[in-house]
Amino acid sequence: MMKKRILLAVALSVCISTASANEQKPLPYFKPTEVTSTGSVTVNGSRIRYQAVAGTLVVHAKGWNRYAPATDKKNPTAEAAMFYVAYFKRGAPAADRPVTFLFNGGPGSSTVWLHMGAFGPVRVVTADHTHTPPAPYQIVNNDYSLLDVSDLVFVDAPGTGFGRIAGPNAAQSFYGVDQDVHAFATFIREFLSKYNRWNSPKYLLGESYGTMRAAALPLALEHESIDLNGVMLLSDILDWDLMPDNPRLNPSVDLPYIVALPSYAATAWYHHRLPEQPQHLLPFLRKVEHFATTEYTLALMRGNSLSTARQNEIAGKLHEYTGLPVSYLLKSNLRIEYGAFQKELLANEELTTGTLDTRFTGPTLNPLSETAEYDPQSTAISSAYVSAFNTYVRTTLHYGQNEYYKPGIPVYSSWDYRHQPPGASHPLIMLPNVLPDLAVAMKRNPLMKVMVNGGYFDISTPFYEGWFEMHHLPIPPNLQHNIQYHYYKTGHMIYVHLPALKQLHHNVVAFIRSTDNLK
Repeated sequence: MMKKRILLAVALSVCISTASANEQKPLPYFKPTEVTSTGSVTVNGSRIRYQAVAGTLVVHAKGWNRYAPATDKKNPTAEAAMFYVAYFKRGAPAADRPVTFLFNGGPGSSTVWLHMGAFGPVRVVTADHTHTPPAPYQIVNNDYSLLDVSDLVFVDAPGTGFGRIAGPNAAQSFYGVDQDVHAFATFIREFLSKYNRWNSPKYLLGESYGTMRAAALPLALEHESIDLNGVMLLSDILDWDLMPDNPRLNPSVDLPYIVALPSYAATAWYHHRLPEQPQHLLPFLRKVEHFATTEYTLALMRGNSLSTARQNEIAGKLHEYTGLPVSYLLKSNLRIEYGAFQKELLANEELTTGTLDTRFTGPTLNPLSETAEYDPQSTAISSAYVSAFNTYVRTTLHYGQNEYYKPGIPVYSSWDYRHQPPGASHPLIMLPNVLPDLAVAMKRNPLMKVMVNGGYFDISTPFYEGWFEMHHLPIPPNLQHNIQYHYYKTGHMIYVHLPALKQLHHNVVAFIRSTDNLK
């Protein structure tokens, strides 16, 4: 999700085209595409027959007017062909069938991960917490596909997958917090019209940066008179002020280190690096959460006025909960950056833990570096996911022959992070926070439910950070009951651990069935 979390960096290709002023209408850069196929999946012993549609829908930059004359230079002409794969249960009337829009994050990631690892009709088999052997990879029936309760639409962000962007200022038109929300809201609106799904129960399911998109989209869709039944967040990050990045570059902002501490403790517990190893994880985490929000918080708030004796006491407690040496904790001023934690926890073995999933480890690239230089989990599974999808989409879905599928694009550093929350007169110059968007959407649609899911071994979007965010959502107490929480003994990509995928499927199915308003 951050620059360390963009799984694959590929060259960004932006097509530029111009139309002459004496043309009646500018020629379209893109046209929608569609390839249809059929298949079946077995879930819980029941065979589900479906129709699959792989294709693109065209969305335009905000402010575009399809009826503007060709000579109108103020009419933005940038557009995006957004790639998607939709699965419709055959024989199920649209009004009686929920539809769920799923997407990964990045920013700059396609949705290959949720598609091939979590909820599509097939999934790729990977090692649970070690490097998956190279090809050939095994693609199997997905026993935990969500097709048992909902039609599914896996949507790739503009410029990723088989999608492309074009036109003047195309990158500026689509690569930003608000631009991205506009593109996805437009896509959903166009999809509902194309496939006559306006009266279906509707859901969003976003992962990682996709949770920021999923939290901001309900309000954008409500402005289009589209109410959602529910929103599902996997490994959420809705307030970027909570990321535990380099404390030397952002002094006085201490909250990120507080909400990340339970995930560090869970990781140390998993790798048996604690001075006294507790038998059970959850009671241990409750103890760490209490320390983090009491003694640790007060110590960090004291800043440079914290006495040496108290600093040593807190460092000792941190050692007890993270396994990091007291000398290192004092040197880091009691503040643990996630990349440094990855590097230091298993430093004596010259191993680096994962970022997305700290159960994974890999050889340290540079033993003298301050922070981890890569994510062992990403390198362990990326080839399997990308290779499997490239095979599946061409041989089974019959789409993408002679085209390049972009699993990710390098837009993290150039992304426009300004966001205009409800009530603000302009985009704010600050790290984005979409909690106000979700809060207003829940107030406008008080029957919409929210489901939060997180992994204990994720230090890119720590599970307690997600809990903290939602407990600071500015909504009345009665709406707090619309939010449910589920946590798993896995990492950021909850579904890479098969027992967690099984439990996730069970929880999501229950969530949809309890909110679809079907008799």
